[in-house]
Amino acid sequence: MNATAFTQIHRQLGAKLIEFGGFEMPVLYSSIIEEHKAVRKSVGMFDVSHMGEVFISGNDALAFVQHITTNDASKLSVGKVQYSAMCYPDGGIVDDLLVYRLEHGFMLVVNASNTQKDFEWMKSNVGSFQVEVIDKSLQFSLLAIQGPQSLATLQKLTPVDLTSIPYYSFVRGNVAGIEMIISRTGYTGELGFELYFDSAPAIGEKIWNVIMEAGKEFNIAPIGLGARDTLRLEMGFCLYGNDIDQTTNPLEAGLGWITKLGKGKFNGSEFLTKVQQEGVKRKLVGFAIEEEKAFPRHGYELRSNSAAIGTVTSGTLSPILEKGIGMGYVSAGYAKPGTELEVIIRNKAVKGRVTPLPFIKH
Repeated sequence: MNATAFTQIHRQLGAKLIEFGGFEMPVLYSSIIEEHKAVRKSVGMFDVSHMGEVFISGNDALAFVQHITTNDASKLSVGKVQYSAMCYPDGGIVDDLLVYRLEHGFMLVVNASNTQKDFEWMKSNVGSFQVEVIDKSLQFSLLAIQGPQSLATLQKLTPVDLTSIPYYSFVRGNVAGIEMIISRTGYTGELGFELYFDSAPAIGEKIWNVIMEAGKEFNIAPIGLGARDTLRLEMGFCLYGNDIDQTTNPLEAGLGWITKLGKGKFNGSEFLTKVQQEGVKRKLVGFAIEEEKAFPRHGYELRSNSAAIGTVTSGTLSPILEKGIGMGYVSAGYAKPGTELEVIIRNKAVKGRVTPLPFIKH
């Protein structure tokens, strides 16, 4: 397993470590519920250095990114970020990702477990494009500082006016004297920032410690992958491998807003145009369990009047709503908000209801 610049710190903090995406990563430090609430109410810090960073440069960089991604990268100016996806020719999703428009090219931030697969897929698509595709994932540490007090915490450490960074934008600046990319996207639904910087352990340890000290007045907490998952689920954000994968397409996954069929041909565009014309046969929906303290899990069956209508892709007990919530694919006729359904939990049919996403409204 690969280590991040913070692995020794995680051990010292007593984190429960697991293998994830080829890295030894903390799943929790105290409890998922405590860490989840820390991010919703104040501020938390995540080590997400396992994410992949692939750089695209060359004369055809824009044309290449347009070819391999679903969103319209031509709309990006330098300093802007875009949520997007890559598809196979049959419309199945290779991965969802972030596209950063740099001064000379692009940085594509991909899911940890898919980094090598995505890199090979990108290279296989180069063809006659005049581009250079370089995987620099191991050269970067990545910290995500998320929560209502994230700005107040970080602002102590940088001359950059963090209030001037719009959502889905980034700047180059320094934090505690270390040059880095300071980005504002987030996977929690809260105000938050991502810091991309040199992966040297000594630099990582310095940045970790100064941020924890700056956030002490707000009771900043280190946050593991467990709370990262419950936080994103409350916001209805997709997780690759659960809610989307090569067997799902962006239109049925509710990602039509990042699928710009009018921009010209791209991988999967012909298939997706056909799907759009014919209509999707199933849809990814959110649902809540309202009657009892039961919660769904990935793979559980969804029914209506005892007839199978779909499958749970993600589920948890929401620490904020204090009830079971989940996402799953259902036949298109059952996707309307308010539709009643049954979740089969330990061979028992538990009543639920299709709920608009996100579950947590800001």
